[in-house]
Amino acid sequence: MALDLTQHPCFNSDARHHAGRIHLPVAPACNIQCNYCNRKFDCANESRPGVTSAVLSPEQAVNYLRHARKIMPQLTVVGIAGPGDPFASPEQTLETLRLVRKECPEMLLCVASNGLKLEPYVDELARLQVSHVTLTVNAVEPSIGAAVYAWVRDGRTILRGEAAARLLIERQESAIRALKAADIAVKVNTIVVPGLNENHVCAVGDKMRALGADIMNCISLYPVEDTPFAGRGQIAAGKMKQLRARLAEYLPQMDHCARCRADAVGLIGAPEDRELTSIMQACANGADDAGRPYVAVASMEGVLVNQHLGEATRLWIFEADEGEPKLLELRYTPEVGGGFQRWRELAESITDCRAVVVSGVGRKPRWVLEQTGLKVIEMEGLIATALGSLFRSGEIPASMRTQFKACGSGCQGSGVGCA
Repeated sequence: MALDLTQHPCFNSDARHHAGRIHLPVAPACNIQCNYCNRKFDCANESRPGVTSAVLSPEQAVNYLRHARKIMPQLTVVGIAGPGDPFASPEQTLETLRLVRKECPEMLLCVASNGLKLEPYVDELARLQVSHVTLTVNAVEPSIGAAVYAWVRDGRTILRGEAAARLLIERQESAIRALKAADIAVKVNTIVVPGLNENHVCAVGDKMRALGADIMNCISLYPVEDTPFAGRGQIAAGKMKQLRARLAEYLPQMDHCARCRADAVGLIGAPEDRELTSIMQACANGADDAGRPYVAVASMEGVLVNQHLGEATRLWIFEADEGEPKLLELRYTPEVGGGFQRWRELAESITDCRAVVVSGVGRKPRWVLEQTGLKVIEMEGLIATALGSLFRSGEIPASMRTQFKACGSGCQGSGVGCA
């Protein structure tokens, strides 16, 4: 099917008045730390990149897309823009794109990335007819990039300073060449930081033109709390207009950017749709997943959620009976040991469950289970109260949850992972 490439509202200003976009937040991890970025999950009151009200599995993302298209038939673009970097979580990103392309062959697909790990996946993006890619390029000189990025993680290697910036710049340039060789449109985002790269952006524009980029989006720093650049301030609107006029000598300029969230949906600049936010959260909780009607619970006696998943020798399986939980059966968990294989076997044993509810869980089992589309919920309290709410609304009462801080969730980090 031929795609109408003119209907991308970021790349074509005229389309933004009638063509909507939906961002599917399936990529929570990131492989660089920008000094202006604070990735927050479940933050409904901020509208900027790196923020989302939920993180979805690929299957949940497509389920959410189905609902969104019924409410907003003007959607023409499906994008993946975090809340981390799509290619720090390539499995989730590519599986989501595959599922969306199969479900919606007529829609445009796009991704937004820092470019560090993008190039190895360009052929797959082209095969999936991903038509537009955005890269954030803040510097083309390592000395300047060193002040923008706290660290860059390349596999298990953590780089800082000019070495980090040099690697990122090299990877970005290679990615853009590969994307253009695959005939994929490229937009370059550049964050203008006062006193840092405001006199460097024309060099960025010149280099991006030489590499074949199609359009540039030059936007002022948005100071974010709890980041090194929180006190930097913003470039005045008049000066930004002058900068864009100079940059237009190198590349066409996008001047209608709305700093989209990782879960943005609808027309650019339109207010957030609360109904769709609720639907997305319900999809994240598996509320209407007909193929997975049950919920597994780690409990010592079947009344309270009071057992860590690693200690559970059996799981209590509940179904919904007129909106209330009803015990279906007990299922024994795999024997202790075996590492990831143990958790893969557990996931296979509860493929008919939408969620597993526990008092605690390690990061490795959580990761394995979530890769299969299971929602892992940490909480304490009565099973009847928690599951009654989950079956009726798709959510556990907030007062019953124990706090899980996802990697990158409001954390500047060191790049070496959590203890």
